[in-house]
Amino acid sequence: MRPSVSIHWFRRDLRVSDNHGLYRALKEHGDVLPIFIFDTEILGRLEDKTDRRVDFIHRALLRLKAELEGHGGSLLIEHGSPLEVWKRLIARYQITGVTVNHDHEPYASVRDKAIEELLAGHGVPFNSYKDISIFERSEVVKDDGGPYTVFTPYGRKWRARFTPDMVRAFPSTEHLDQLWRTAPLPSPTLQDLGFQPTDLVEPAIEVEEALMRNYATTRNIPGIEGTSRMSVHLRFGTVSVRALMRQALTMSDTYMNELIWREFYMQVLWHFPHAVQGSFKPAYDRIEWRNDERQFQAWCEGRTGYPLVDAGMRELLATGHMHNRVRMVVSSFLTKHLLIDWRWGEAWFARYLLDFELSSNNGGWQWASGGGCDAAPYFRVFNPTLQLGKFDPSLTYVKRWVKEYGTANYGRPIVVHEVARKLAVETYKKALDGSAKAERRQPQLFN
Repeated sequence: MRPSVSIHWFRRDLRVSDNHGLYRALKEHGDVLPIFIFDTEILGRLEDKTDRRVDFIHRALLRLKAELEGHGGSLLIEHGSPLEVWKRLIARYQITGVTVNHDHEPYASVRDKAIEELLAGHGVPFNSYKDISIFERSEVVKDDGGPYTVFTPYGRKWRARFTPDMVRAFPSTEHLDQLWRTAPLPSPTLQDLGFQPTDLVEPAIEVEEALMRNYATTRNIPGIEGTSRMSVHLRFGTVSVRALMRQALTMSDTYMNELIWREFYMQVLWHFPHAVQGSFKPAYDRIEWRNDERQFQAWCEGRTGYPLVDAGMRELLATGHMHNRVRMVVSSFLTKHLLIDWRWGEAWFARYLLDFELSSNNGGWQWASGGGCDAAPYFRVFNPTLQLGKFDPSLTYVKRWVKEYGTANYGRPIVVHEVARKLAVETYKKALDGSAKAERRQPQLFN
C-alpha cells in the first residue's frame, strides 16, 4: 500500500524557517514529505563539473535535511528530469497535495505548468505561493495597469504600497510536528550527481548590524568587506527576503532600495520575456558588434591592461563572486570599449557567478549596454582609470587580485580609452540613427 503524504517541493527556498509554501503544507495538509530535485535538464548544461553553485546547493540541502531529521522527518533528494521524477513519485506515494513557492523564470514557468498538468491528471492539487519577493508579477504596476520600465516611479509605487505586515515571518518552524515521520532518507553525493567538491567559501548567513547601518557608505568600495554577500542566499532561498527587508527597514534605506531593484528586474523579465534573448529596446539589436574573440578572452581572463577590470574578472574566476560596483565597470568595458555583444558577457557571468539570477544578470547587462529598460545612455562610457581612482584609490582591491600590477609583467591596455570611447559612441549612434530612419519609413496603416 502506498504511503499517504503531502509534498513540499523545495526549489529556490532552501530553508525551514519563514518559508511560505512549507508553512502552508504543514498547516493545511500535514504528513509533509519535503523533496528536492536535482534537475538534469539544468545540470546537463553546466560545462564545469566543479561548479560552485551545485556544491552550494548540495551543502545547503544536507543542512536542511539534518534540520528536518531533527524533527522526525527527512528530505527526499531526487536526481533526474522533473517530469520523470514526479511520475515516479506518483507511483510510489498516494499524494494528497503539492506545495511550492513561485519561480518566475521562463524555464521554471514551463516546467511548473507541465508538473501541474501531470498532477491534475491524478487528482492532486498543485498550490504555489509567493516567497522569493515582497511584490511580484503585476502587483506593482502603473495606474493604467501597465508594467513599469523605469525604476524611479516603480520604486515610488512599491514603497507606497508596502506595509510592515508584508514582511512578517511565516511560522513554519512551529508546525514541524506535521512532517511525515520517516527514517533518514539516503542522500546523493556530489559525485553521484556528476560533479566534484569545490573551493567554495560560503558567505555568512547573517548581515552584521554595523555593516547594514554603514551600507550606504561602504557598498561601493571593493577593497573592503562593505557589502552583505546576501545575493547568493537570496538566489537559493537559504535566507528569507522578508528577514532581510525587516532588517533594512530599521537600518538602511539604501539596502532596502537594492532589494527593490531586484524585484524591479524580476517584474521586467516577467512582463517582457523577449529580453532574455534580445535587447529590451529592439533598436539596440542593430548595433554592429566587433566581437573580437581574442579581446573577449583577454577580458574573461583579466588581461585587459586595465587593473580594475582585470581584478574583477580574476575575482570572479577565483571565487564566483564579483563586487557590484566592479560588475558595472567590467560590463561597460566589454560592451563599450571592446564593442562585444552584451550576451557574451551575460553568458560568462551566468557560467561563473555564484549568485547568478537570470533577471538581475540580464537587467544589469542590458543596463550596461544601453539597450535595457532604464539603462545608462549609450554615450555614457565608464572610464576604468577614473573608476579605479574613485573606488580603489589605495589599490587594495587591485593588488589582492592582480599580483603583477605595477611590475613589468603587467600587460599594456588592449585598447586606448579615448579611442575606444569615440568608436563606441559612433557605432551606437549609427545603429540608433539607422533604426529611427527605418521606423520613419514604415507605412502608416492607420491615422
